[in-house]
Parts: sequence; C-alpha cells; structure tokens
Amino acid sequence: MGAEPGTWHHGLVADWWAEFNDGGPEVEYFRGFIERSGEPALDVACGAGRLLVPFRQAGLDVDGCDVSGDMVAACRRKLEAAGVDAHVWAQAMHELDPPRRYRTIFVCGGFGLGSTRARDEEALRRFHCSLEPGGLLVLDVELPYSYTRHWPYWLKNGRKGLPEEWREPERRRTADGSELALWTRVVDLDPLEQVVTMELRAERRGGAGSAEETHRLTITLYFRDELREMIRAAGFADVDVLAGNTLRAPTRDDDFLVFTARA
Repeated sequence: MGAEPGTWHHGLVADWWAEFNDGGPEVEYFRGFIERSGEPALDVACGAGRLLVPFRQAGLDVDGCDVSGDMVAACRRKLEAAGVDAHVWAQAMHELDPPRRYRTIFVCGGFGLGSTRARDEEALRRFHCSLEPGGLLVLDVELPYSYTRHWPYWLKNGRKGLPEEWREPERRRTADGSELALWTRVVDLDPLEQVVTMELRAERRGGAGSAEETHRLTITLYFRDELREMIRAAGFADVDVLAGNTLRAPTRDDDFLVFTARA
C-alpha cells in the first residue's frame, strides 16, 4: 500500500488535541446512530476519545482505534480519569484487523487524513469485513470546496505562492500551566489528485519544559459521488448521504457530508 500513513497527531500536536478538543455536536449525533443500529461499535480514528469517552460513560459498548499511538495513549488516560475503560489500540484504517465484529463502525473527522485513495479504498473494504451482516458504517467528510483558504491554490498561478509563509499561531494555556502554540500552513495542493499537503508546527513553553516540533500531513479530498461509489465498490449497500450532523438530504449549500451504508 506504499509509504506509511502520515499524520501530525503525534507529540505536542497530540497534546493539543487531547487538551483542547472536547465535546461538540458530533457526540450526540454519532451516539444516535449507535443507539439505532446497535452495539458493539467501533470508533475509527478515535483520537483522544472525544466521542469514545462519553459513549463509554453512557454505558455503550464501544472500542476505539487510531493511527497515532500518542493519541491512543491520551485516550486511555482520559478513559481512566473518567472512571471507565475500553479496548483501544493503535492501527491505521487500511490495516484494520479488530478483535471482533461490530454492529456499527463510525469515522468522525478522520477519513482521508494522511492517506491515499488506494489506502482509503482498502479501509472501506476492511470496514465492510469488520461489520456484522446488516451492520452500519457512518463516516463524515468535508467537501473540497469547504476549505476556502485553499481556493487560490486550485489554480496554476495560485500555486506559485506555495508553500505559504507561517501564519500567526494560536496560543493556549494547558492544565499544567505551560503554553502551547500552533502554526499551520499549506505546502502544496494537487488538484488532479485532490490532495492538499499541510504543515503544522507546535511549540511548548513553560511547565515541564520547552519543545518544538514540525509535522506534515496530506489530506485526500472527496466529492459526494466519488466517495459514494467507493463505498459501494467496497461491498456496501443502501448508501445514503446526509448533510453534516443532520438527518436531511444535502443541498448545494452544504459542504460537510455524512455517509451511511449497510454491510
């Protein structure tokens, strides 16, 4: 399947996501699919447990996996702090080999990150094999035109400005009193392959000490119809497309979609 999947969700960046990425409308939205489709469920790209931890606190039978070992470690710490447990492990989507089969598999905010089309196609096949007959797959994606910052780089002349200069960072204070700063920039955009390459720099000052890291991430972008056909080609039936975090059909004004499909 080529090179190892790339992700910037390691080290200081994993610390940032674990510290500041909590809650959101996706928690109740994806919980509804689990309650309707059934358990057990698998949270693919579970990260630090933004969805997994509240689901376990609610008594749902949910496992989790993520390509980043650092994120999985943060998830385990959050589970322990919440007084619950779950089976979580580090594994890429296209290598998914879970210990059991599921009634529901969901991917919230992770499909296409650090991946390629070939790996994403394999991931969909593995989701299908990991579901019980009739089980439900739920995954969301942002459409390519949702990234308004990237619009100039779809044009040949616009790409002459890449890589971008580093922008002003976002700075936030952590629980231990240190400060985390995060810079992001676009390095490249390939409109033919629909792949954008991002770079992220993270810096910690104070607290337990100072550190700085830089990570690169590719994001493979999908339009509605191509991803729907990829899901069907992986063996799924009853593929439906919804406007993000709703149960209605999308319109041309929606740039965030949720796909559901039955094994």
